[in-house]
Amino acid sequence: MTSPTAPAALVGDHSAHSAASDLLRALSAPARVAIVLSLQDRAMCVHELVDALHLNQPQVSQHLSVLKRSGVVVGTRRGREIEYALADDHVAHIVVDALVHATERREGQL
Repeated sequence: MTSPTAPAALVGDHSAHSAASDLLRALSAPARVAIVLSLQDRAMCVHELVDALHLNQPQVSQHLSVLKRSGVVVGTRRGREIEYALADDHVAHIVVDALVHATERREGQL
């Protein structure tokens, strides 16, 4: 397997490192990972995420707020509700890669 390499311009770019750290921090809660995975295929309202993830509404709203502030999700008003979607596919790739990596490591330790 080939390792991805960062463009040379980003290796010494401390502001890029800070932005990447902020993104990873925003994804650091299991509920936020689950939200990103849930939004991979389609946009969803809070009540749909509550039902899908078996979390309460305040928890989902709080996690969505963190993801929205970090630019991971965007919200679009649809009448009385806000429909949330991933800002782009990059974050879904990061989350899926992290899940695959974590699962491979765990299976290798069994």
